[in-house]
Amino acid sequence: MLTLRIGAVNPNDCRCPYMMKATIEFRNVEYRVSSTRDSRPILSGISLDIHHGETISLLGRSGSGKTTMLKLINRLRDFTSGDLLVEGKYLKDWDPIRLRRSIGYVIQEVGLFPHLTIEENVSLVPGLEGWPADRSKQRYREVMHLVGLDPAEFSRRFPRQLSGGQRQRVGVARALAVDPAILLMDEPFGALDPVTRAELQREFLALARKVSKTVVLVTHDLREALLLGTRVVLLDAGRIVAAASPPDFLKLDQPMAREFIASSELIPGAAQ
Repeated sequence: MLTLRIGAVNPNDCRCPYMMKATIEFRNVEYRVSSTRDSRPILSGISLDIHHGETISLLGRSGSGKTTMLKLINRLRDFTSGDLLVEGKYLKDWDPIRLRRSIGYVIQEVGLFPHLTIEENVSLVPGLEGWPADRSKQRYREVMHLVGLDPAEFSRRFPRQLSGGQRQRVGVARALAVDPAILLMDEPFGALDPVTRAELQREFLALARKVSKTVVLVTHDLREALLLGTRVVLLDAGRIVAAASPPDFLKLDQPMAREFIASSELIPGAAQ
């Protein structure tokens, strides 16, 4: 049996201000592929408040609804019923383009444009937002330093000239370019080798402390969920079945939570 220490996550520190107003609010949200009532819901009864500065790990098996829940936040999918608020504003009242430009989005495949240089990729959204060239260039330098890459060295390179880990760092830099309050991450480290993945997970923890964003992270890896999240939200068959801080998650008696803990060979007493 392996143990996992999650001492880097303290549910009582300033990154978990649960008494503050929620940044993202799910209110009995349901999502169906078809609007007809006889279609099976992909998500149902989703109610969750996500507060400023939290990193929420959405955990679950394949097909549990994690990525769908993430995509509802930036309207890549539209929910069927219920309500969803972002920054205190009903999602239906947001212009979808404005919403997406104000939320950072990092995916496993990175999604960098192959014909653009690294600087052009990172500066894309600031350019769309009408930032002056000097401001865009300064922000490019800032976010590249944040993710541990030399801005001058990578400025004229293309994505194909980078390693997987470097591309993933650039993807995070691009997501942070316009300093969004919310960062969505869909299994961002899943395609990397174990050594690079562990390295980027450690870097993400350090970065999260610096930038104080509200982060929603999709993962099927319990270790990653516990390491990176201030709360772990477990989905099963389109429903939230558990939500707890990392230390408390390991003590849960919920069947699906116990399955994840057992399959990951974690010892509950390790969460100190």
